[in-house]
Amino acid sequence: MEVEHVEVDVVFVGMVGIIDPPRAEVADAVQVARSAGIRPIMITGDHPLTAYAIARDLGIAHEGDAVLTGVDLNRMSEAELQAAVKQVNVFARVSPENKLQIVNALQANGEVAAMTGDGVNDAPALKRANIGVAMGITGTAVSKEASDMVLLDDNFATIVASVEEGRTIYDNVRRFIKYLLASNTGELFVLLSTQLVAGLGLPLTTLQILWMNLITDGVPALALGVEKPEPGAMKRPPYAPNESLFGRGLGRHILLVGLIFGMAGLLLGVWAHGQYVAGAEGYVANTWNTMVFMFLTLAQMGHALGLRSHRESIFTMNFFGNPLLLLAIGLTVVTQLAAVYLPFFNNLFNTTPLTLEQLLICLLLTPLVFVVVEVEKLLIRRGVLQ
Repeated sequence: MEVEHVEVDVVFVGMVGIIDPPRAEVADAVQVARSAGIRPIMITGDHPLTAYAIARDLGIAHEGDAVLTGVDLNRMSEAELQAAVKQVNVFARVSPENKLQIVNALQANGEVAAMTGDGVNDAPALKRANIGVAMGITGTAVSKEASDMVLLDDNFATIVASVEEGRTIYDNVRRFIKYLLASNTGELFVLLSTQLVAGLGLPLTTLQILWMNLITDGVPALALGVEKPEPGAMKRPPYAPNESLFGRGLGRHILLVGLIFGMAGLLLGVWAHGQYVAGAEGYVANTWNTMVFMFLTLAQMGHALGLRSHRESIFTMNFFGNPLLLLAIGLTVVTQLAAVYLPFFNNLFNTTPLTLEQLLICLLLTPLVFVVVEVEKLLIRRGVLQ
């Protein structure tokens, strides 16, 4: 049949429209990404009008925003393209070469670019991007091989959720470091400074130090590693990828808490050594050492509680939000009391049971580190400290 004879004597019945709508949760995910300082950009091979309509529905583009096509990109110089990618969020009718050009332009502007794709032609851009994300369901083997991450459900919302999870992990790593280094700085200060005071000697035995490293330091630190996301974790811009691990106050916290923690332990040791000297009424060997040992252990529990958030007060948080930390603190306190009051551990750790008065003195000093942490967070919230 000749082509010119096909559409002859036909009757118009109707028109069929086909749409492949985005998933319902994508629009919300785009807004969360924007509030987290992440700028979603649409790069597609579809018609510019189609791309713009979908981008506007999702909140990627707004009324009056420009849409650039592959033809437009091919006419631009590198400088012009770098300027364009700062403003334009929708690119349509692009080629694989254009996708690579866009990624290069974003990186030239100092941006950290994540690229999603599923086809063979997406592989160069996926490989070039800081984070290449391939589709696990519709993605080709080539795109998966070129990417850094494979999205198993092909859902943009999952990427946003993974960003929140990544921020939580990074915050928890910083909590872990804060707790361990600040606590160990204070302990080291006590061990070294007591050698400068005549007649004191070492406040802790080797086994006591090992006990603190394994139980007092290790168990609560591990529990801090599973803390839930910080309030507002997805309402702040990303941190610089090249920032120092000790930046944003972590180094200050280690020195501040370590110094105050250590000074308190030193002063307690000096006072207890003078108060419970040999020959005095009621003297028992190793009393001052045991008091220092008890204080250093219990004070760190307040430190762990305070570090549940880097800036929010513990009194505004759900106290039972991290049950593993509460369990770790409870176990540490119980085992520490056993190390001081059970005869077997007295012989093992060279400790002596404390009187109620001596125990109360240690308990009164225990909240000191917790108070310092809460005051530091208050100053952070008020903008005095970073």
